[in-house]
Amino acid sequence: MSAPYLPPATQPVRAVVWVLHLALPLLGLWLLLANHEHLNIELKHEPSHFVVIVVVAGLNTALGLLISEASRRRDDARLFLVSMVFTSSAGFFFLHGLATPKVILETGSLGFDIGQMVGLTVASGFAFASALPLGEKVARAVLEQQSLIRGILVGFLILWGLASLLPELTPLSQPPNTTPVNWLVWFSLPGLLLFGAAGVMMYRLYRRRPSAMLVSLVTAYALLAESMIAGMSQLNWRLSWWEWHVLLTLAFGLVAYSAYLQFRREGSSAGLFDSVALPRTVAAIQEHYERALEELVDHVRRGEPLAAERLSGKFGLTEAQSAVIDRAGTALARERELTERLAALVDIGTRARVGLNEHEMLTTALDRVRQAYGDVRIGLVSEGRVAIGSRVYTFPGNEPRRSDGRVAYPLTVKGLLAGAIELPVGRTPQDEALATTLASQVSISLENARLYGELETLFRQYMSPDVAAALLADPGQAALGGELKQLTALFADLKGFTTFSERVSPGEIVEMLNRYHTAAVPCILANQGTIVQFVGDALLALFNAPATLDNHARAACQAALAMQEAAARVSEEVAWEQAAGRLSDVEWPTFRVGVNTGLALVGNIGSPELRGFNAMGDCVNVAARLQAMAEPGTVVIGQTTLDLLGPGARAASLGDLSLKGKAEKVHAYVLSEL
Repeated sequence: MSAPYLPPATQPVRAVVWVLHLALPLLGLWLLLANHEHLNIELKHEPSHFVVIVVVAGLNTALGLLISEASRRRDDARLFLVSMVFTSSAGFFFLHGLATPKVILETGSLGFDIGQMVGLTVASGFAFASALPLGEKVARAVLEQQSLIRGILVGFLILWGLASLLPELTPLSQPPNTTPVNWLVWFSLPGLLLFGAAGVMMYRLYRRRPSAMLVSLVTAYALLAESMIAGMSQLNWRLSWWEWHVLLTLAFGLVAYSAYLQFRREGSSAGLFDSVALPRTVAAIQEHYERALEELVDHVRRGEPLAAERLSGKFGLTEAQSAVIDRAGTALARERELTERLAALVDIGTRARVGLNEHEMLTTALDRVRQAYGDVRIGLVSEGRVAIGSRVYTFPGNEPRRSDGRVAYPLTVKGLLAGAIELPVGRTPQDEALATTLASQVSISLENARLYGELETLFRQYMSPDVAAALLADPGQAALGGELKQLTALFADLKGFTTFSERVSPGEIVEMLNRYHTAAVPCILANQGTIVQFVGDALLALFNAPATLDNHARAACQAALAMQEAAARVSEEVAWEQAAGRLSDVEWPTFRVGVNTGLALVGNIGSPELRGFNAMGDCVNVAARLQAMAEPGTVVIGQTTLDLLGPGARAASLGDLSLKGKAEKVHAYVLSEL
């Protein structure tokens, strides 16, 4: 198992080195102060001091302006507060330089001694605020007041400069003290704590969002805190005093160097400080680049060259960023293309379902494949040849054929050529394998559609569609056996069939049965019933088996009433044909129907060689007995069926009936309306 990822500064060795680098200045300060007479020597050279201050203050001002511009461009409060850290430090550092002895004032001033500590304390407040997890409202308030905050800082700097540099104007312009200012140590403690807290919070942000700029900022805050510690000694012009100048320079120089490296790497200053920004800003930046990448992908997929260069101006991308995003866009476009084509293959497989005819399957498949592959065409064998447009294809050895920037793959059914699928030539190495798989999948779907078409003729017409569909989906359901299930049985036969059969020819019997059953069967199927038996003039239909049906009693009764209406129409047609002399005058029999609800044993009954789907039990027997008690043209139902129909059913009671094979009487009703 691989080790978990750690940002560079949190990896153990680098973390130790980083801590040592921060600890060394404090160790050096301790050695200098502990050996004050021997090591902490005086090094006084005013011109050098002034030059160093001006250079560092200028660098600091430039950083502040860069970060301020990033804040304006990104509309980010944290970047503004970080820019104020550098601006305030630069301002007080420059004033400290102006107060250098023999520059403006001959002997310097008290402001020269304490100015930078005041400046660092002000900067620490901005540093602490910049590290806080600013909410939306607070961040917006900071941005709205940024001009006021800058104005207050500039005003304070001007007042401090006048007070420190105009001779005899204030105590700050008086010659510096020869003894340390004790209160300055206590005054500096809050700034020290604020820098420390800001460094810790920024480090936690770095752990979540590793970047060189963030770790540089963490280090800078730590060095600024150490410079405050070094400045507390107030031993002017000695090495310990010079140390806080060096620490300040390192702190600002480190951030400047990180910015320079990032500028070299990206070729632009546009995104130097993005990693420091608030989460809302980072999310907006990511969305910005995602839009650029999405637009680039669209350009690449349309085959337009140099897409990233055209987008660079729109989204402010550098040349290096354009090159990177161009490569990423091309790779992503190919990945998207591959994903869409794989999804199309899966869809074609799922859509090749039982009962879907050949035309529907090919139309659906073609529509789906064109979304992923472009201009795809399919041609089927006709008169022994495969033609797509003006192109005629043969496939020796079942190898694909290429012509005019297109490639055709054979479609086969039972190993024989059945057609061809034509696609544009692919752009990626996976295209040929995917196209071969696509042709195979379409071939399988075509073979299935044709097989199901044969079953429609050879299988479905000999049994109920529900039973046929269930067996096609799960052949295991054809196994012998059954289950006890509540259902509603509909039993119907023709009253007077025997007398009619004795008086007419066999041909007229078959015609009569077919006409009645042609009228009755759709009524049952339309109400989701399953016809399981035709026995002479009788039929048995089940509701809630094998297909589950919640309102099976109502569905059966609706089917029964519809059957009687359809049979009545047949009787009217027969009477008209008899009057016209097209049929014999023998009276045709009339349907009577019995419906009953209850438990029955449902399943495949018979032998391993021959079986049929059927239902057995008292429920079915009672339905047959109720049918025998019904008058021609009526529907008789049992008590359980009526109870399940609920309000709205109109039924006349027949009382308690004694039925053959039943020890107890059965209460029955003539149903006339639902």
